[in-house]
Amino acid sequence: MSTLTPPKPDAVTAAPSALRGPVRVLLRMHRKTLWAGAALLVIGIGIVVALRVWMASSKVLCADGDTTPCGDDVYVSSYAHTSTETFLADGGTVLLILATLIGVFVAGPLIARELESGTFRPAWAQSVSPAHWLAARLAVPAALTITGLTVLVVVYRWGLWALRAGPNSPGLRWHANGVFPGTGPTILGYALLAVAVGALCAVLVRRTLLSVSVTALVLGAVAACLGTWRYMLWPSAFRKSAGVMDYDSGDWPIDSGMLTASGERLYWQDCFEADMTQGVEACMRGKGGIAYFAEYHPASHYWPLQLVETGILLALAALAVFASFRVLRRLHG
Repeated sequence: MSTLTPPKPDAVTAAPSALRGPVRVLLRMHRKTLWAGAALLVIGIGIVVALRVWMASSKVLCADGDTTPCGDDVYVSSYAHTSTETFLADGGTVLLILATLIGVFVAGPLIARELESGTFRPAWAQSVSPAHWLAARLAVPAALTITGLTVLVVVYRWGLWALRAGPNSPGLRWHANGVFPGTGPTILGYALLAVAVGALCAVLVRRTLLSVSVTALVLGAVAACLGTWRYMLWPSAFRKSAGVMDYDSGDWPIDSGMLTASGERLYWQDCFEADMTQGVEACMRGKGGIAYFAEYHPASHYWPLQLVETGILLALAALAVFASFRVLRRLHG
């Protein structure tokens, strides 16, 4: 009769304890940075709360901040409303900058400085493998960053909701470059990519300042590319009409023009350099345009665009993490 031999306690607890030790050391070494991050989190929440309280206490007659009778042709915004719009219009950009700073911190003080100075050797000599050492430096900033940014995203959306972006708040539309990244999971994807790219640059370069510079350049390039080509991440909607097109308040206009009898699309920019004695519409009709069309993203495309961009960022982050461990293993075994 055979009996099942219970696993050795050391074998069961080896993996968690191997990672728990480096995590504790990491938190103790960078406790000042943790306090600074917590302070930034509190400041960010406080700013949004203060702006909402300021708006709530201002004297307005309409929900959109109008101080004149609602529904008329005159719009005079309150100072509190205008100031809040100005601050929140770039909230998504601010969160992107925070994510980049996290990547810079991972690349410089967290990893590259130890590799450059050799302070990693005592940890590796005390039965902490290079893989566990790097895993701790990825897991800790990733977990703390996701937690903090999730709170900031919720607070930022709460602040934007009070403004009820409409025709008088073009900078606060859901698709604005200064707003879109900070209102959904996209910013969390940027944060994870920042941590992964910072780690990869650190183990590749192993020089603090150079790792910081390369990380900032890579993350800036990714943000610029996705911001420029975001409208292509999901198929745009198409609408045609016999008259000039009007967009709904939640639409993101992409392009427009006129259609020929065969269905060919003529874009307005095709006639921008036409003979100035001929109007743009006359130029389009001269090319055979008979009806108007518009390409746009309706408000319902918000989540598909958010999720596709987040998926791209997570895929890039996964590749960067994989490359980081491969490089570390090749260099240090």
